[in-house]
Amino acid sequence: MKNYLVIQHTYSEFLGLIETQLEKRDIGFSYYRPFTGQDLPGNVGQFDGVFFLAGAWPTTDDEHNPAVEGELNLIQIFEKARRPVIGIGMGGLLVAQAHGGTPKAEPMHTAKFVTAHKTEAGEGDELAEAMDGRRLLVMYNGSVELPDDVKPILVDDDGNWLAIHPEESTYGLLFRPEMKPGMLEDIIMEADHNPPEHIGELLGEARMEWGGMQETTDLVVVALVKECDLMQERHKMPVFSLKVEMHDSDGE
Repeated sequence: MKNYLVIQHTYSEFLGLIETQLEKRDIGFSYYRPFTGQDLPGNVGQFDGVFFLAGAWPTTDDEHNPAVEGELNLIQIFEKARRPVIGIGMGGLLVAQAHGGTPKAEPMHTAKFVTAHKTEAGEGDELAEAMDGRRLLVMYNGSVELPDDVKPILVDDDGNWLAIHPEESTYGLLFRPEMKPGMLEDIIMEADHNPPEHIGELLGEARMEWGGMQETTDLVVVALVKECDLMQERHKMPVFSLKVEMHDSDGE
């Protein structure tokens, strides 16, 4: 059975709607929660790919996100092993940062529904084609400015990036295909979360958009299955250490 690593950054933000879609395809998943003090896995060879989920604070916030450096390293390890990497919300920011993006602490909150537009770089991309013209929920903290060599495949009305596809099996999404109204309710109730002030209004809007949100999830998973070959079970790899060894100029 295929098994995907899932890095979770808050209690209330999990795979949500995506869980059912994966289970229907016989894709299992294992959650790791660094925000509770749990270490990142030392052996990634047991996983067929990785999802990096949303969070409550910018990636620049070392106090609330102490595992960022380890997660960026993890992205590189999975990419070198040619295994899917999917980042959502904060996870999307991490993907952009891992590919040379510049992280910023502001704005603290971006949380709203926007209309997605396919870019020239998104032509022919399964995800960009499926999301073009759709109304999507974006919700993340801080931002990451993309480097010149990473072009967005989706943007909003103002030209802000919504999705990137920097490697063959890597996606970074700032919109939230996993989200459902109940998760927004959980965010409101989670003691250590950092919700935007207008989250009550956003919850009401999400309830009105619920049918479209479910359709968006279906389309996103189908696109990711095609683009990243999520259904493929990879041969297990040797153990990879998350620690980078430093060598001097003499190779010692």
